Amino acid sequence: MAQIRKKTFFFGSVVIGIGLIALVYVSRPFYYSAKTIHELLVENKHLKQAITNLTAEDQIGYAKVISQDANNSKLFTKLRFVETARDDKLKKILEKDYTIEGDIVHFDALIVKFSDKMVMDDKERALYLWRRVYGENTPPQDGLLIEQAGAEPLRYGDLLKALRMKDRNLFWSNIWDLANAPERLKEYGITAIYGNAVYSKLSPGLIYVFKITPAGQVYIEPAPEM
Repeated sequence: MAQIRKKTFFFGSVVIGIGLIALVYVSRPFYYSAKTIHELLVENKHLKQAITNLTAEDQIGYAKVISQDANNSKLFTKLRFVETARDDKLKKILEKDYTIEGDIVHFDALIVKFSDKMVMDDKERALYLWRRVYGENTPPQDGLLIEQAGAEPLRYGDLLKALRMKDRNLFWSNIWDLANAPERLKEYGITAIYGNAVYSKLSPGLIYVFKITPAGQVYIEPAPEM
């Protein structure tokens, strides 16, 4: 009887031990999936290094008019929107055509501005995400998508390559929500998160170059089309 009790106790201990190991194993991905954008910004050294290595950006793309035609007494502008690579102004990474009512066209972007303390050369830097394009008579919420909110912008495809894919997705899908948590921004070295809309009256024969300042201000410079 004593031997049976010992075997039963031993077997029970083994089952409990296996159960605890399984619980730990199962809980690890659960904990990982429960990670927040706050934890990622504070704890992830690869993300901090990527932000530290942000370089200055200048020209970020351009738009040009393909055609302008009247239809039922309304003017419509067909334009081509191009986004260029961070390391090569001549390399196209995004190219889309849009037809917009009118000739005054708005382009809006989301901006994340980092403080000089977060960047290696002690200068402000900014990330941006092109959001929508729309005409003067179109409500912004009805604008046409340029890039999908929450997705990794094509221009920054290599910026977070050292991070796990789940962390990369977490960063891009949640970073914009921090605009509503201003009390936490300083903790992350972020000075501001905001929208930036620029517009111009578009005409054929010109190239409308999009530029961004180190402080994250997007603006348009027209130039003759070559």
